[in-house]
This record gives sequence, C-alpha cells and structure tokens, in this order.
Amino acid sequence: MDKKEDFPCDVCEVFDPNTKIVKMLKDTQINDEIINRLAELFKTMSDPTRVKIIYALRERELCVCDISELLNMSPSAVSHQLRVLRNMNLVKYRKEGRSVFYSLDDDHVLTLFSQGLEHVLEE
Repeated sequence: MDKKEDFPCDVCEVFDPNTKIVKMLKDTQINDEIINRLAELFKTMSDPTRVKIIYALRERELCVCDISELLNMSPSAVSHQLRVLRNMNLVKYRKEGRSVFYSLDDDHVLTLFSQGLEHVLEE
C-alpha cells in the first residue's frame, strides 16, 4: 500500500478563513509571551529527575539531603535541579537555621503533576 493511502489528507477541501468559529478563535488566542512561558513550564517539567523531585515533594517538604538520598543522587545534582524548579516557580524553600526545606510552590503544581500522572496511567 502506498504511504499516501495509509493516512487521510490533512488539507481542507473547502476553507473559508472568515467563518465565525475561526474569527472567534483568532480573537481569543493567547499572546506569544504567555505561549512561550507555558512551553517553558512544560519543558522544565519534562525532565525525569525533576518529575521525581516533584513526586517526592507532593506530600511534604524535604531538605536537599532527603531528596538526594531518596533519588540516589549527589546533593549538588539535586540542588541544581531544585534551582531550575525554583526559577520556574514550581518549588519554593524556607530556611530553618542552616537547613533549607523545599516544597511545591502551590496547589497548581500538584494539580499539573497529578493530572499528567492520571493521564499517563489511564493509557
């Protein structure tokens, strides 16, 4: 079978760019700055180590040493990943003496993670 016959053609036979739905969707598009920030958010969350860290922080705050032990990684490697997550406002930290404890920045992070996990598990 020819490759062209394997898949339907994705080109509209009749296209009118002035339809109401196209006009409405054009008027409600989000701007490029927001699109880029959203893409960066998902890019940040696409790293397996960062996913593991977010998963570890879903229940409670942890220090770098806890996360390091849990993920079997060096504290400096964990710190680097936490810095990336912190820069994207996915985790936050608090200091207690010389210790630093990390937690998810807000409920939105947990919601994003949980919905992604649910989607993956239903496949």
